[in-house]
Amino acid sequence: MTKMKLAACACLCIVFAPSIVYGDEWDKKTIFTFNAPVEVPGKVLTPGSYVFKLLNTQADRHIVQVFDKDQNHLIGTFLTIPDYRMKPPDKPLLTFEERAAGAPEAIKSWFYPGDSYGNEFVYPKARATQLAAQSKQNVPSMPTSMASNISSAPQNQNSQQVTEMKQADIKAEKPSGDEVEVSEVFLIVAPTTPEPPPPAERTLVALVRDDPAPTVPSELPKTASPIPLLALCGLILLLTGVMLRMRMQRPS
Repeated sequence: MTKMKLAACACLCIVFAPSIVYGDEWDKKTIFTFNAPVEVPGKVLTPGSYVFKLLNTQADRHIVQVFDKDQNHLIGTFLTIPDYRMKPPDKPLLTFEERAAGAPEAIKSWFYPGDSYGNEFVYPKARATQLAAQSKQNVPSMPTSMASNISSAPQNQNSQQVTEMKQADIKAEKPSGDEVEVSEVFLIVAPTTPEPPPPAERTLVALVRDDPAPTVPSELPKTASPIPLLALCGLILLLTGVMLRMRMQRPS
């Protein structure tokens, strides 16, 4: 197991599950408590409790906001891209970039319980380049000039700062130091949940006998006996013979 995976599962953060039901929270509110400093893009969070929330779950590029425990102070507004896990976590989960010993761990992704797709944090280019070289993994990056939006973006999602962040030109920094299009190494659009297929239509199957088609007889069937007709003919011939004989016996 790599150091990043160990960090994701171990003692750097203790998760206090909110009192709400996870599946019903549109903003996926989660409270994390850290017992050591951790890094987010452009900031280092000191030990303590923090609230992670999605600003807009409908955006292709999710915007994550981090608040203090009481949500009285906005720590920062962060740009993320989708990250994927084969097995959805059953508890809130943070994964971390591999770091040098003694340095604060950098948060890589945040996963909500039951979600295969999480939110991978986009770091300013200069920092993303350093993290890619240290972790030997690709790191999504945004222009360094966008770093100021992390701190200055207010809670209102319609603010100019958030709009600019959503429209930022995201790249990917490779461990080799090369910069490539983010779509070359990351899946930047999470697929929507497909609608369940409609129920299959019931099909009634009737068993049909394969009888041959009826044939028309070449001759009509005989429906009566010929004996009465023969008797009638015989009677007519008999009467004719009698009449001829009587005519021949009459005197002239």
